[in-house]
Amino acid sequence: MSRGKIWTPDNSYLLEYHARIETGEIVVGRELWQELCNLKEDILTDAYIYDIQDALLRMDFMENCVRLTKSPFYNKPMILMLWQKAFTEAMHSFKIARALKDDHKTIDRFKKALLLIARKNTKSEFCSALGNAEFIVGMDGADIVCSSNDDAQSSIVYDAMDTMRQLYDPNDIDTKRNQRFILNKASNTKIFKLSDRTRNKEGRNIDVAFLDESHEMTDNIIAKSVEQSQSLKDEPLFINLTTEGFVVDGYLDEELKRARAIISGEDDGIAAERTLPWLYSQDSEQEVWQNRASWVKSNPSLGIVKKWGYLDEQIDLARNSKSDRIFVLCKDFNIKQNSAQSWLNLEDYDYKAVHNLEEFRGCIALGAVDLSETTDLTCAKVLLMRPEDNTKYIHTMYFIPESKLEDSDDRNAGAKYSEWVRSGLITVTEGNDIDLSRVADWFYSLYKEYGIKLWKCGYDQKFAKDFLNRMEFYGWSRGSGEMVMILQNAQTLSNAIKLLEADLLHQLVNYNDNEVDKWCLKNACLKVNDLGQCLIIKSEPSKRIDGAVCKAILYEIYRQNRTEYKQMIGGVN
Repeated sequence: MSRGKIWTPDNSYLLEYHARIETGEIVVGRELWQELCNLKEDILTDAYIYDIQDALLRMDFMENCVRLTKSPFYNKPMILMLWQKAFTEAMHSFKIARALKDDHKTIDRFKKALLLIARKNTKSEFCSALGNAEFIVGMDGADIVCSSNDDAQSSIVYDAMDTMRQLYDPNDIDTKRNQRFILNKASNTKIFKLSDRTRNKEGRNIDVAFLDESHEMTDNIIAKSVEQSQSLKDEPLFINLTTEGFVVDGYLDEELKRARAIISGEDDGIAAERTLPWLYSQDSEQEVWQNRASWVKSNPSLGIVKKWGYLDEQIDLARNSKSDRIFVLCKDFNIKQNSAQSWLNLEDYDYKAVHNLEEFRGCIALGAVDLSETTDLTCAKVLLMRPEDNTKYIHTMYFIPESKLEDSDDRNAGAKYSEWVRSGLITVTEGNDIDLSRVADWFYSLYKEYGIKLWKCGYDQKFAKDFLNRMEFYGWSRGSGEMVMILQNAQTLSNAIKLLEADLLHQLVNYNDNEVDKWCLKNACLKVNDLGQCLIIKSEPSKRIDGAVCKAILYEIYRQNRTEYKQMIGGVN
């Protein structure tokens, strides 16, 4: 049995949290529920002394001194939610009965905690508040670090902690910040920032560490640096606060694997005993789509800070966009997503729609190219529209060197180059590389044969020299704004890719049922970053995506110029 005080939901936030979940008042996922049950049992064992005074001290500081730093709650007192109180209590209240310090005081059980929580659930504010609590009421002379994958991210956490400090000590009476750290003048406790750039210079004697957004880390270099610096401490504390991410087999994947083994009892070693896993996770992806009430499993602040309406909007977007779906499932529901997934389903783009260039004789077009020299296909496209018609009519030509036509590994990926050449979908150029001036010749041929006037053309800078020189020969120059450089990165192309996807889903892209286009779309994968921006990539070297990438560049040119373009063709803005 437990020693001393009898703990109940009336005097323990942890047990209150457990009780409210048990009655169904609060909903959590299976992983957190199992961990809470484990902790409840641990309170009743002789292995631990349960003492909430350290936790209450920190919570008292947070609720009575800390002011919030983000709108719409800026400068308002912090009111801890029950889940935050339960987490704080669990982290600071378990003492190892068998282990005593030199002064015969017990030692904190947990020296490591992993808090997995979806975005916009006050993770940053809570992290800053925990850091400031340690700064003011924690151990004297302690070194506290804000750490992350890179210097920019660690600066965000560090600056947030400092902003919170300035709100409770605006005149720097008790604390101050200099170029290297934030200082508690009375206790000599310091807050540093630690990143890959600074790990060898600062924070070598760390007492408390906060690791923010560990999902971005491909390895454990930062974490190991922190843990090694804590090796001489009796009661170190390392708190990892993060959402899920897109890095496969990275640091967070390993930490979550270990955390889940601890929760299930599979890992009951010494390190496991001193680790607190606290995972706000869904029980399945299916419940996200079918059970709105389940969303609180990964969003414990939903309805208090995070808005139900916001999640409704995100889910609506996710139902209609692959990039949004990947991002929302990962960031709003902590469901792991691969860094690259197939972009479109066959039914999204395999529809019969054709057109004839004769229908567009004398029309104005937008253009785009995806250039290569030897290995990839080169692709050129024009986009044409009619007044009062939102359909984009796209005409395409591919180019391939003669050597690749005869000897290519792409056949294993479904390429039918010889057949596509015979069908007039691919132009073969002599030798081992593509004469990119031929691409410019193709644009001119559209003008010469059909009077189709190319207004603006998007291109990536790579391999573009010969192409641009030839285009200038025909009268399309960079200086006039007719040739527009489009960088092939997520920041530039994300919105265009989402617009293209939406138009494909609504069958507003008439690409003449081009078989090469279909093959490229089939091969295309989508990579989503932590900002929700996406980029089309290939999953395997032999699976060409040039047609899909060229479409994205074409759509970016359209997106940048659509108002003026529609006016030029006589359409409605």
